[in-house]
Amino acid sequence: MNHTFGDDPVVVEVKAALDALRRGESVQESARLDLKEEHGRRDKTGAIGPSNPRNEAAAKDLAAAAACMANSQGGGALLCGVTDNSQVVGTELDIDWLRHRIYELTERRLTVDVGEEWVNAERLLVVRSPQAIEPIRCGGRTTWRVGTNCVDVDPTAWHARRMSAINYDWSGEESTVPATDARAGALDQARQFLRESGEPRALELAAAVDAELLRRLNVVTGEGMLTNAGVIAFVGRGEPSVDYIRRQVAGGERTTRVRRVERALLQELAETFQALEGNNAVLQLQRDGLVIGQLREIPPLAAREAIVNGVAHREWGQADATVVEHVGRTLRVTSPGGFVSGVNERNILTHPSKSRNRSLVELLAALRVAEREGQGVDRMTREMISVGHAPPDIREITGPYVRAALVGDNVDIAWMAWLAEVLPPERRQDLHCLLILRRLTITGWVDVGAAAELIQLTVEEARGAIGMLASLRFSGASLIEQVAGTPAGSEEVWKLSSAARSGLDVLDKNQSGVRSWPDRSKVALSYATARGRISSTELASLVGAHASNVGSVLKALEDEGHLIPSRPNRRGQGFFYRRVSGDS
Repeated sequence: MNHTFGDDPVVVEVKAALDALRRGESVQESARLDLKEEHGRRDKTGAIGPSNPRNEAAAKDLAAAAACMANSQGGGALLCGVTDNSQVVGTELDIDWLRHRIYELTERRLTVDVGEEWVNAERLLVVRSPQAIEPIRCGGRTTWRVGTNCVDVDPTAWHARRMSAINYDWSGEESTVPATDARAGALDQARQFLRESGEPRALELAAAVDAELLRRLNVVTGEGMLTNAGVIAFVGRGEPSVDYIRRQVAGGERTTRVRRVERALLQELAETFQALEGNNAVLQLQRDGLVIGQLREIPPLAAREAIVNGVAHREWGQADATVVEHVGRTLRVTSPGGFVSGVNERNILTHPSKSRNRSLVELLAALRVAEREGQGVDRMTREMISVGHAPPDIREITGPYVRAALVGDNVDIAWMAWLAEVLPPERRQDLHCLLILRRLTITGWVDVGAAAELIQLTVEEARGAIGMLASLRFSGASLIEQVAGTPAGSEEVWKLSSAARSGLDVLDKNQSGVRSWPDRSKVALSYATARGRISSTELASLVGAHASNVGSVLKALEDEGHLIPSRPNRRGQGFFYRRVSGDS
């Protein structure tokens, strides 16, 4: 049984138009429906030529029309392959290519759903534009639908006239599914999630009867109907929302798959979490030959947040499932729809919380399935770095989709023990501290510019984070210290103190390991690239050596074409090397 989450007026119009065309009747365009033949197929005589699967002219025409629909109340749909007078001519446009080109042509802001329909042996495409939460530009213009036409609108006027639409939340809209249709298994699972949290309020909510539970979770309207979020969570959409796949190695045989039909999202999540737990190996932590604890290959909290984010923030207008690929020690979660406008890889840690599905996000948080809105990525990152893994790699990929990858390399026991020694208890969960300290072990230095980019905050906030670390002590010395030799008036540069670095080396040795610190050449090149210059005094301070012992490193980088001397004789006080412009 498929649920369409209520009588969506756009879906109703598209269905009525297709039915009419199949009966040989004409179709009238409206504010929500635009008939589009594939642009560029007609010759000078008006005859229609063959269709091109990657017709750029058609993509530009459809992108402009799709943006217009997205800017209009409730969004709309384009019926491609039909002329204005209702002649069905068909199209061979490639669906995936068209979806991505529309996304690119709308400044990477609009994700459309493209579906295939057949009318009298002719292939048509239905291009569905969801209502935008910010104005969508295409070809330098912002338009919206007035009657059956697209007209220019000033973005300021768009905002002023549609403030309520900016906060439009599809998941909070009323469906046509009564609350009594909620699956018993989904209700039981909701209570299980609440009980697992152990929180008094959650336990009290879990004890509520079905009707009260749904009401207090804000998924029932005054008319007794579920919201769209309620349908997703407690009824399901009739097709899988999550597809979990386990392989031991890349390209290997599938050993586990969780892909269920006729399940509510809460049930799918529970089954996915269970499969993940069964396939997420337990690692024995040892010190001096004794087992001191256990950890999972992939931190369970990080994995859970990645999966929940993949369903909470996805584009539900697309039929694809959120795919969870568990290959070896890597978990990749790929969800339909690009980043919400304004969010990208460089600000995802700190951008104000924004979701397509606010009510669904709030529901999952209320059930303790996920972190409070806006904290999930922070939590994933903290959990990964705390055990020595790389931060999550979260990026937008062609489709568009958002993919989050968690790579569970070998757990770094020495790093974990070192963090416990160098950071006071109240700072061990401080993501800014963890990110900066990790950078110092990998790159060898940090300044406020690098720190600001790393923690995705302002330079002043980054300066505060560095200052806090500089105030900490370890083995009678500072945790981090300034690099010597930086020019007067320039931003300070910081490195791990000798005591802090030695402490980590000792812990590595206790684990029969040797840390791979960056070599002198890599430190010099990264420093010079970011700072524009480097001297032997600076490099010596960075790597804990004497200035006379690092000159050969800088000369080698000069010979390789990366650096140039500030003066030909390479001598005298204040001599330094400049980074070669344009060299990467």
